[in-house]
Amino acid sequence: MFGFVGGSAGGLSLGVHQAGLSSTSRQATHRGGLCRRQQRRCRIVSALPSEGAAAAVPPRRHQGLIQHKREAFWFYRFLSIVYDTIVNPFHWTVDMRSASLRQAGLGDASGRADFKVLDVGGGTGFCTEGIVQYVAPAQVTLLDQSPHQMEIAKRKPTLRGVTFVQGDAEALPFPTDSFDRVVSAGSIEYWPEPQRGIAEAYRVLKQGGLATIIGPVRATNPISRFFCDLWMLFPTEEEYREWFTRAGFTDLKISYIGPPAYKGIRQHGLIMGLTITGRKSMPGEPRIQLGPMKERLDQSKPMSLAERVVFLGRWFLGCIAGFYYFLLPFAIMIYAALFIRMPRKSEDVVA
Repeated sequence: MFGFVGGSAGGLSLGVHQAGLSSTSRQATHRGGLCRRQQRRCRIVSALPSEGAAAAVPPRRHQGLIQHKREAFWFYRFLSIVYDTIVNPFHWTVDMRSASLRQAGLGDASGRADFKVLDVGGGTGFCTEGIVQYVAPAQVTLLDQSPHQMEIAKRKPTLRGVTFVQGDAEALPFPTDSFDRVVSAGSIEYWPEPQRGIAEAYRVLKQGGLATIIGPVRATNPISRFFCDLWMLFPTEEEYREWFTRAGFTDLKISYIGPPAYKGIRQHGLIMGLTITGRKSMPGEPRIQLGPMKERLDQSKPMSLAERVVFLGRWFLGCIAGFYYFLLPFAIMIYAALFIRMPRKSEDVVA
């Protein structure tokens, strides 16, 4: 899978991680400049940054402008209209979805009528369409806080029979130990408290169940990092690991995805760039205990004048920051098409 930042080609860094390998194994493979045959979709090999280089990336100083529930609600009120036609083709393709869902262990559902899957932040149902290729729609629940997104999902023929629930990823309206799998794709970036959302995924899973989150990775390029931090949450791999571990998950597995047209370029961050899976080894509540929620979406409560000013400022500036990531894919794909040569299949593997 396309990975984190590596060597440089004409000023743009690129690199490849191979799914399911430890950091040490990945570095050893890349230093050798070889791809093993069993590592799917490996295309470009270059050196990975050292731990010191990764640590040099400045910490995030603030919450993203659209990383708030009300702002995200209204952001998707308009984005939902074009989400499947504009966002997915450039950031979250069918091949990327297939690779991520293979990691989610959905194949275990075969022949099990009691196997239940929850898609958190399922939106327009693009990820859910991949889930129902493994699990009968009647065994799948799609949750999202946006009725506008779910309205699009409800119209998709492949999702007839899926249960739709309007709700909050940080306060899942389901009993403890109730699902066999929890999947969330393209949602964590809007959670004000990602640790809480991951703890909730742990809570609603049955013992032995798997949670899989597919989400962004933070940019290392300074300009792109400014815009991704301003817009919403782009976590680092270390943050994903920390949140899962604190919740109580074990057997963590991380793999890397990216649009094929990017040809491995990752330094500008990816809206969908990482898949992490963890297992709930013990029944019951998550290991971490959190205080009161920071934010709740209550559309029935009128906003004060000051709240309206803050909301409009965040929403407007957040949309501008997001527009950067609307234009960026075109620049990356043009650059990749002109300057990055992909090896032919016969050249892909040197055992």
